[in-house]
Amino acid sequence: MSHSIPIKFGISQNFPCNYIPGQEERLLVAMDNIVRNAENYEQLMALGFRRSGDQVYRPHCVSCQACQSIRVPVAEFSASKSQKRVLKKCAQFKVYLNHNCKDIMRYYPLFEKYINQRHMDGSMYPANIEQYKNFIMTSWLPVGYLEILEGDKLISVSVIDVLPNSYSAVYTFFDPDYESYSVGKFAILQMFQQALASQKQYVYLGYQVDECRKMNYKTQYQPYHRLIGGHWLDSRHFNG
Repeated sequence: MSHSIPIKFGISQNFPCNYIPGQEERLLVAMDNIVRNAENYEQLMALGFRRSGDQVYRPHCVSCQACQSIRVPVAEFSASKSQKRVLKKCAQFKVYLNHNCKDIMRYYPLFEKYINQRHMDGSMYPANIEQYKNFIMTSWLPVGYLEILEGDKLISVSVIDVLPNSYSAVYTFFDPDYESYSVGKFAILQMFQQALASQKQYVYLGYQVDECRKMNYKTQYQPYHRLIGGHWLDSRHFNG
């Protein structure tokens, strides 16, 4: 995507923030089809954009900069002691990255159970099929589904955008009955392994929101890069 090619953006209306109570948020939304391929979208991700369904956006709030993109350089990642314990605890699970899923609806019952049991206070509750399709699916990107299974039982799915130089973690949902295994953390660690095996440089984890308990876990994966003021800062530098 050349910098000389103009891209039309739209700005959403303000609406209640999903992450910080009492705050409002608004989005900067890419309107041109030129962004809708893997190469161009990856360049926008480096500028802090993400997708939800086919929509490419980034936060564009007037007085708040709490949402900051996080990416992990997978060749440099080093698991902490607690993360190694998660890997050991989940060692019996099988992991498969499905690049050729023919029927994403087979994942829907797990998504429904996850949303309806774990996110009753969220904007996606109660889960429904149309919401699931609109959120997960995209018509212009290769998407992988990281499946975690106990025997033949599917217990977790991570939706991953497959980009030329990176993976982007879109969403992970898992069986709440397996919460004690830290399946969400295990899924992220498996993304790093899959990305490394595929010679990807980064895994984009989405927005870190320090003030939101559900969105402030991404800095646990060290080292990481954090997009602040338009610059990617290495955690090894700003953490001292």
